[in-house]
Amino acid sequence: MKYIERRISPRLEKAAQNFPAIAILGPRQSGKTTIAKALFPEHKYVNLEALDLRERATEDPRQFINSLKEERGVILDEIQRVPELLSYIQVYIDEWKKAGFFILTGSENILLSHHINQTLAGRIAITTLLPLSIEELREAKALPTDYKELLYRGFYPPLHNNHSDPEEWIESYLGTYIERDLRQLRQIQDLSLFQKFLKLCAGRIGQLLDLTAIGNDCGIATNTVKSWLSLLEATYVVFLLQPHHKNFNKRLVKSPKLYFYDCGLASHLLSIRSLKDLETHYLRGGLFESLILADLMKRRFNTGKRPNLYFWRDRTGHEVDCIIDNGEQLIPVEIKSGETVNSGFFSNLAKWNELSGGKPENSYLVYGGLESQKRSHGTVLSWDDLSQLPI
Repeated sequence: MKYIERRISPRLEKAAQNFPAIAILGPRQSGKTTIAKALFPEHKYVNLEALDLRERATEDPRQFINSLKEERGVILDEIQRVPELLSYIQVYIDEWKKAGFFILTGSENILLSHHINQTLAGRIAITTLLPLSIEELREAKALPTDYKELLYRGFYPPLHNNHSDPEEWIESYLGTYIERDLRQLRQIQDLSLFQKFLKLCAGRIGQLLDLTAIGNDCGIATNTVKSWLSLLEATYVVFLLQPHHKNFNKRLVKSPKLYFYDCGLASHLLSIRSLKDLETHYLRGGLFESLILADLMKRRFNTGKRPNLYFWRDRTGHEVDCIIDNGEQLIPVEIKSGETVNSGFFSNLAKWNELSGGKPENSYLVYGGLESQKRSHGTVLSWDDLSQLPI
């Protein structure tokens, strides 16, 4: 099994020098345990998914933490299984004063966020590790030349380290996620109905979120849609891209757009079972947008920054797929899955620049081809050349 170097590593190493605890959050199988063990090999590893360890930690958390005092450090894997440990960790952090001692990993943010904010504020560096990025795959010489391979396979490390069969692996992943993780997080009576909900979300990838329509199609109340969607966000399955508030004297849409952190997972939910299925699939464009936007978010998370991505769309149909807000300027980015640059690809960028007073040299088009180039209407970037974007 090949270990792929992760871009977040320097940040974790630096945090271990400055904070007594580090939380590595992210979806199941994104590589949290692997990177924790690789960067902190002398730390004792404790997997809280193991029933015996979980029982010990739950029954006597004070003694459980105190028994680790003589270790060089400890990796507490899947800390959300025993969230009450966090209160005791705070006590020992203040007493022991050891930098980088506690490395906490969690596959769900729904429990951790509240507990960390209440108990470990100022004592912990919170990081997010998403699946592999385009840049990480390139450096590992594992990046395919055709982006459709990534739409189909996705970015989870086991699908690139072990060359597992995507269909088989993702089906198993979904089974674990739905049948185990969701049962522990939220009381969901009908798991098959939730799986239908997941598929309906995949069918709306890259589209404006319509809670009522999803509820009607799934046969559930709008409040249930909100609750289940929050669950998907908290477990790093989907993210909502918010519309940018800049008006430019046009009425804007207020609904966010729905995307998946991993396009391979979304493709599987859409019953895409081969690269051939992708060639003519009606959602290939939405899947490609999801791939690009998720990769930009990975760059932000890997450097400890909050996502700064939005989209812009007015009531008359003008839309820019991505607006990067870097604080000083708004940078428009169009995302097109086509592999040949078409002059029509620039129309919305031109409209944005007309309304905002922006310049073509600060506008970008990311497309499915492999040649980056300068055009009079903006900079054209290959899908695998995103490092040029001023994110």
